[in-house]
Amino acid sequence: MKPNARRLARALREALTGDDATAILQAAMRVLEERSRFGVGLTLTTPSACSSYFRMRLNGLEHEEFHVAYLDAQNQLIDVESLFRGTLSQTSVYPREIVKRALAHNAAAVIFAHNHPSGVAEPSRSDEALTAALRQALALVDVKVLDHFVIGRESAMSFAERGLL
Repeated sequence: MKPNARRLARALREALTGDDATAILQAAMRVLEERSRFGVGLTLTTPSACSSYFRMRLNGLEHEEFHVAYLDAQNQLIDVESLFRGTLSQTSVYPREIVKRALAHNAAAVIFAHNHPSGVAEPSRSDEALTAALRQALALVDVKVLDHFVIGRESAMSFAERGLL
């Protein structure tokens, strides 16, 4: 996200609350996703780009959500889906469902992201165990896990950048 866009997004978040802010952010996400389908603008090629994208998708939610980005053999974005929705402090994630969706998209790689409504972008032990289990399950069908992001209120944490993958 460019600095001007980042400042605008921050100003909008501070100025608007509730349903107004949610509606505007959802509209902005639809525009970004539509542009990405045609190869214009949005690319998820760096941890920084992924972090910005997933922060926009997941920031401000009052419940946990688990999202998966599917990529082809050249690491080009195929699709992004919200697969699981949880409560304030946890989400049940099923490796079988992620494997099924990755195969349905004919993905060569995936990137995971989930939010922590508490605002703290630190992975729990269960986040680390889940990521390891997902890597094992997906490796059986030759799908690579490139990264897993934990999204907090003000920041995001990349498993790859921390050396946890």
